[in-house]
Parts: sequence; structure tokens; C-alpha cells
Amino acid sequence: MWALRSLLRAAAGRTMSQGPARRQRPPKDPLRHLRTREKRGQSWEPGGPNTVYLQVVAAGGRDAGAALYVFSEYNRYLFNCGEGIQRLMQEHKLKVARLDNIFLTRMHWCNVGGLCGMILTLKETGLPKCVLSGPPQLEKYLEAIKVFSGPLKGIDLAVRPHSAPEYKDETMTVFQIPIHSEYKGEQSCRDHQPAQRPERPLGRLSPKQPSDSGSTENEQHFPYGVSQKMDGRDPSLVVAFVCKLHVKKGNFLVLKAKELGLPVGTAAIAPIIAAVKAGKSVTFEGREILPEEICTPPDPGLAFVVVECPDEGFIQPICENAAFKRYQGKADAPVALVVHLAPESVLLDSRYQQWMERFGPDTQHLILNENCASVHNLRSRKIQTQLNLIHPDIFPPLADLRHKGEGATFRVPAVRAECLLKYQLRPRREWQRDAILTCNPDEFIAEALELPDFQESIQESRKSVQDGPAPAEKRSQYPEIVFLGTGSAIPMKIRNVSSTLVNISSDRSLLLDCGEGTLGQLCRHYGDEVDRVLGTLAAVFVSHLHADHHTGLLNILLQRERALASLGKPLHPLLVVAPTQLRAWLQQYHDQCQEILHHVNLIPAKCLQKRAEVSSPIVEKLISSLLEMCDLEKFQTCLVRHCRHAFGCALVHASGWKVVYSGDTMPCDALVQMGKDATLLIHEATLEDGLEEEAVEKTHSTTSQAITVGMQMNAKFIMLNHFSQRYAKIPLFSPDFNDRVGIAFDHMKVCFGDFPTVPKLIPPLKALFAGDLEEMEERREKRELRLLRAALLSRESPQKRVPRDEPPSPQSKKARAQ
Repeated sequence: MWALRSLLRAAAGRTMSQGPARRQRPPKDPLRHLRTREKRGQSWEPGGPNTVYLQVVAAGGRDAGAALYVFSEYNRYLFNCGEGIQRLMQEHKLKVARLDNIFLTRMHWCNVGGLCGMILTLKETGLPKCVLSGPPQLEKYLEAIKVFSGPLKGIDLAVRPHSAPEYKDETMTVFQIPIHSEYKGEQSCRDHQPAQRPERPLGRLSPKQPSDSGSTENEQHFPYGVSQKMDGRDPSLVVAFVCKLHVKKGNFLVLKAKELGLPVGTAAIAPIIAAVKAGKSVTFEGREILPEEICTPPDPGLAFVVVECPDEGFIQPICENAAFKRYQGKADAPVALVVHLAPESVLLDSRYQQWMERFGPDTQHLILNENCASVHNLRSRKIQTQLNLIHPDIFPPLADLRHKGEGATFRVPAVRAECLLKYQLRPRREWQRDAILTCNPDEFIAEALELPDFQESIQESRKSVQDGPAPAEKRSQYPEIVFLGTGSAIPMKIRNVSSTLVNISSDRSLLLDCGEGTLGQLCRHYGDEVDRVLGTLAAVFVSHLHADHHTGLLNILLQRERALASLGKPLHPLLVVAPTQLRAWLQQYHDQCQEILHHVNLIPAKCLQKRAEVSSPIVEKLISSLLEMCDLEKFQTCLVRHCRHAFGCALVHASGWKVVYSGDTMPCDALVQMGKDATLLIHEATLEDGLEEEAVEKTHSTTSQAITVGMQMNAKFIMLNHFSQRYAKIPLFSPDFNDRVGIAFDHMKVCFGDFPTVPKLIPPLKALFAGDLEEMEERREKRELRLLRAALLSRESPQKRVPRDEPPSPQSKKARAQ
């Protein structure tokens, strides 16, 4: 069968340049709502939607952040977009393609960490325009992300600063209310933790140093000592939003109108309907008809408020704000709901509680913070629970974060957020809990145990492990490899994007890549131990500047500061080995958005290449510090075959082990040479065998190509990761799999002593995911049949060829390209 597939691929390769063999599917139209809006025309007047509800996307926990989704039949809105929000929306089927308005309450990574990934996804869906409302620094943020995202052509991104007039669309009018903290300066809003200054590092970099200077590439570290001038940053500003629904006109009562003898069903009824819906009386055949006789009452324009109060410095300004007072007491627009993004320290403050009470007893209050216990990533928990049945150590159960301290109590109707909790504003004001997630491990286990051959394959794999040869040396716990993200491109419900934790010892670790949501994965893996793990972190290696490999870095930096403070340890800059181009992104974000440079000392990845000349004494000291802290003899990098400035790396420990990480790459000779005789190779395997041409187009590797690289470098063991999200649960297996190859899953934990065990887990994995493998095999067979038909058709009716002695015409070039 595999030989046949090889022949099919070869035949298909000869015909690929001659044009497609099948009709292209018409593209999906995810923007039907925009077409509908255009049809309504310029004369549209607000009439109010029939259905409006708010839904919690993320309840405020440390692993998920806080975000709110607002739905009407006309519009979709998102309030805040921290890391992992796109992943949650994808899992819970909240349509990303409909988001043409995103509201941000402040310029802090906890609120904007997922925004760059969200924008890239919106661009891919074809959304023509998205408006960001909130702090004025959003404009600078968009400029900063272009360092790694490119020019973002194809989507019109606009910023509506808080000073702009109110925004109005088919659903509601939105007013922005700026609030300034009593505490001015950089100490405000720093994760509610006492600010630390790092130990004096090994050098300085002025924030105004040119980011594209070629002569100083060996000096791109970011120690503390930067200018205290705030430039565009303003951490003392948050923006609240008051959202007022349009009044919904009453419904015309047809039967009542008929009883009164009105001309229902004729053209004469239209002006009567328009008048009574507008609240006007009409006269028909000498009789005055009141609107309430033939029309239901209009639905009032309720309002809801979204307010963030990050710390006590904002309490008094919120309480004294005149804009809020207009909506308290006997307000023209009754406030149905106030959403509070605030820590317990704020909620416990009597001033804040009195401010909540001034909205009156009919206003509901929704609390989002770290004390809100909620399940978010349900599919990830389900998969991990089932994998745990296969091997409890390699697939450990996910942990929970315990909530410390007592929560505030309120004298107003208050509800703590849970993922997918809804508050409906129309047609009826009510809480709706039917979509709230519940995690029942017993159900997950029972479902897995009912699968054909699953239990038997587990027993056989355990027996195979027990019957295997005894290890030559005593099993050591370290180094320990924890796969935090094993998917590619975008975060999805089962596989997050790239990140791998290498625990070198009990008190020292480093990260290989740091994609969006890495902190959340650490929280779910370690639970209350996450601060200890962050405290052990010595370095982060960023392989290249694609968003799925580095946009989790800032959250790691900020949460590491919090972790060190909780452990009573001083803050010192984290060593980051990365392409020098990362500097421009960090610099721009620091200058315009949020102070972060004192967290980082950057080691240019090119300075760790073989025979690289390091002209800067400061960088030399940073490299020495890296090797000493991690007890490494060598930390080497090499350029790989992906985008520009993409690197792989090799870690050689003082005890002799060697771990090689490919990053993203096609098969690469430089990586093979650098990784000779590796103890472990972690290599990307984005695509299945048979998609070699697509792998070349996307500069990635197939499964067999990755295994071949490992065999060429004589790696003792190969772990495959970075799978395309089309292989959400498990990739397709190739004939090259052997007893030196394993598949990585999110939250999988292996040490070198597990190498003989990992390949023996493949039979129970195949049994667990048999349905998914069968579907993928069917897709592959259909693809190969199409390729075979294309090859046969090309032989039966060969296309006219251009004579060799004549250059091909532009038309023939175009035909072949189509």
C-alpha cells in the first residue's frame, strides 16, 4: 500500500504543474452580515435588535484572563482580548469572523495579549474592517505588532480613542469614559503586586537606541536602567464603557387590528403601522386609535456598563466620575448590568461597594477576577483525562489553581463569572446558565473505556513495558521535558501553539519557544506550583518571529515578576535567546504601551552559532551567565530553512546529555550537523506524508522527513511536534515510525528514562483516536485517488507543449499557474 502511495505521489508530481485536476470549490462567505448591512443602505435608523446578551468568554482566572462577548442579531462585540481568548472562542463556537468591534479597557498585556493573533485571524477570514476602542496607545500597539506580522494588508484597522464621540450602530450606542488613577506613574496597575526593581544586570540599553542599527547587533540586551520618561505609556488610564441599547419598537398586533376593522393586508396599513410603532395615535374612519390598542409597548433602551478597576488607586476616581452618576439613581436609561473587572482587594473596599449600591436594587452585577472558579478549556481536560489512562506519569492529570482568601460579599445582586455564563438583555432580562461548562472526569473515562480494543491495548502496552529490558542505568527525573504547546499556526481547543519547558533540574528550567497562551498552559499543568516553576525559569529561546512562537513571552515576563515577589526573591532580568529582530518589537511595546524592558536581557541567537564572533563583552558575559545558570557546556544555534532569521538550537549539558530543538524548518543539513548524536531531538512534523509539496510551500517538514533528520543525526530518540491543526488529536502515522520515535501531546511529560516506553504507547493511542485516524485516512485516500485520476488524464490527453526553441508566451505561463 505504501509503495502504491509513493507511485501515486510521483505520478502526481509530474502532473502538478499542468493545472488542477478538479473544480475548485466556491469560497465560503463568512461576511454575509456585512452584505446584509450594505443592503439596508445609508438611510438606516436604529430600531433595536430583538435579541441581545452578554456572555463570559474568560472569567478572570490567571490561566484565562477576563473577556466578554456581546451578541445581537446585527453585531458581535468583544471586550478585552488577552492571551487564549481566540482559542476559547474557537472551542466554544463564538464566531470570530463577526467581530468588527473590539473594546479594550486598558493598555496592559492581560487585556491585549491575544489581540495580535486575533487580528491575523480576522484578516484571514476576509473581514474588511475592525475598530478597536479604548486607550489611545492602541494605535502605537498596531504599529508595534507589524514588526512581526507584516503590513496587515487586506484589513482596515482603525482605533477609536476614548476622546472620540460616542459610537452608534444597529444595536447600541457606546460611550467611552476615561478614568485616571490617583497614583500617577509606572507604579500603577502592575498586576496588583508590589513593584520590584531587578538586580543590576550586566549592561544598559537606552530606549532611544536605533532598533535597526547593524553595528551594534552584539549588544542587544535589555537590562534595567532604561529612561524613566514614559513617552506614550499611560498606565494610570483605564477606559470604561457605557453601552445603551436602542429602544426596540413595539410589535404590531395583527389580530387586534383586524378586530378594529383596520385595512390589514393592504397598502393602507403601512402608514398606520409606522405611526403606532412610533407611539402616535391614528384616526381611522373617524375613530382615534391609541398605539397601545394595536401595538405592544416598546422595549426600553437598557444600558450595561463595563468597568475595570485594577487597584485601589482607581476607586475614588470611579466613585466621583460624573458620567457614572448620570446612570445611578433615577436614570433616564436604566442600567441592567454592571460588569466589574476588579480584584478582591477592590471589591472589599467599602467605597467601591457603596458605588455599586448607588445603581439601585434592580441592577445586576457581574464579577470577573481570579477568585472566579470556572472550567474554560474543557476539550483539553477531556483529552488529558483519557490520555492519563494510558500512562499516568507521561500524561499527568491537569491541575487547578486554588483561590486564596475570602471573597467579598455584596448587598446588591452580584454573580461571579463562569465561562459561557450569559446575561440576556432582550427579549427578557435573565441569567442563563445552560451553556456553562461542567467537567466530569468520570464521564470522560467511561467514554474512553467503551472504545473498541482500548482497554486491551493499554494492558498489552503495560505488559510490553514490564517485559522490556531493564534500563542500563538508574532512571533520572531530570532533564524533564514538558510539552506545553504542540500545534502550529493558531491556538486550537486541543493543541496550543509552540512551547516546550525543559526542566534541567529541580530549580532550573528554560523554555523552547513561547507561543500565545504559554502561561495558561503552565497554570493548567502545575496549578498552585506555577509560581515555583516561573521562579526556576532561567532563559527562553525564541526560534523565530512568527506569532505562534513568541507572543506568549510578555505574559511570562510579567507573571514571573509576580511569582518572584510571592516567593520573596528579587527580580532579575530573564535571558532571552532570540533573533535580533525581536528587539524592535519589545522596544516599541515598551516605549508606547507598557514598561517591560527591565525584565529582559537579550542574547542574539546568531551570536551562539558555531564559530560566531562575539564582539561585545556584555553579550559574552550574558552567554557565560546562561551556561553557568543552566549547567550547560554549550548552547548552540544554527539557521534553519523556514523564514528569514529562523534558528534551531542544541543544549549540551555538563553531564553529557544533548537536546536539539528544530523550531520550524524543512529538512536542514545544518541542524543535522549541529545535532549529531543527540540524546533527544524535538523536531517539527507539521504535515503528513504525501504533502511534501505543501510542506515546501510552507517551509515545514512532513512526518517522515522529521524522522529522517533524526536518523541522519543519529539521535537516540525523536519527539515529533508542531502538528498542523488539521491533526487536532493525533497525526497520521508513517511507515518510518519505529522504536525511537514518539508523538508529542500538550501536557505530555517525558524524561530520558521514558524513551523505551513512549513508542509502546502508540497502540492505545491509535485505539483512543481510531475514529479520527479513520477519517484522516479516508481523506488521504480520496486525495490520492484524485492525484491518480489527474495522472491518468494527463497521459490520455496531453496538453499542447510550447516548442523548446521558442520562449513560452505570457498566456501559457498564466494557464500553467492557474
